[in-house]
Amino acid sequence: MADAALVLTGSPSLAPLLARGALLSPFKRPAPDAEFPRTRLVLPGLRVDLARLAAYERVCGFPTGEDALPLTYPHVLGFPLAMRLMSGRDFPLPLLGLVHTSITVTRHRGMPATGAYELAVRVEGLAPHRRGTEATVVTEVREGGDVVWESSSTYLARHRTQRPAGAPGEDVRKPLPAVAEWRLAEDVGRRYAAASGDRNPIHLHPLTARLFGFPRAIAHGMWTLARCLAAHGTPDSCRVVAAFKAPVLLPGTVTYAAENGRFELRDGHERVHVAGDVYPA
Repeated sequence: MADAALVLTGSPSLAPLLARGALLSPFKRPAPDAEFPRTRLVLPGLRVDLARLAAYERVCGFPTGEDALPLTYPHVLGFPLAMRLMSGRDFPLPLLGLVHTSITVTRHRGMPATGAYELAVRVEGLAPHRRGTEATVVTEVREGGDVVWESSSTYLARHRTQRPAGAPGEDVRKPLPAVAEWRLAEDVGRRYAAASGDRNPIHLHPLTARLFGFPRAIAHGMWTLARCLAAHGTPDSCRVVAAFKAPVLLPGTVTYAAENGRFELRDGHERVHVAGDVYPA
């Protein structure tokens, strides 16, 4: 648990946090037993910018104009607070190269877009991973004192470990039936960045993506999840568990597949990019 709460007067600006995190990254020494920030950041009285929300809904495929937040939108609201924690000197993992590997989201009830909310974000802990060290970041959204939305995200910093780097033992799931084929434009990353504020250079342009080892820009993992959930649909009260397995290169063509409460996004070679499950909460 976090040791202390720090109440913010506004949402932090992402650009300076990205710059700070990039500058500090070479000096980080990631390890699962490293110290990490224990402060819980709290942002009370949050109101949603409806124009920005509409832009997010359009790029992700959600219906626009409804007085309801899409399931994934509170992640966008909490991301600046998470970035403030992960870009700080006391966060042991380098921000550059940090990979969002999974997310679990629970929504306890519908959330009006016109509501007033309190955000709280904390680093829950570090854990060893076969490819490095993983950090878990927890976000909670309260309305009237009640937790109405919460998430737990894992972020991986790759580094040498003593653990075998082979594939983890996991259930091999039967491929889901294809529902639709989506052709993704080259500017999806820039459009999502404008709506979400997440301007990581790997998503914006082929030239900046190549600096980090990608042949082209890649889609945001949270965009791929949001796009899948916009197609799948979610009840007001639900839990979503999703894993980001492989990057989506832009432009590109992907297959959206779903059956019952399961969904996935895969390429033409049956490689899965994101896979998840929707459960009633």
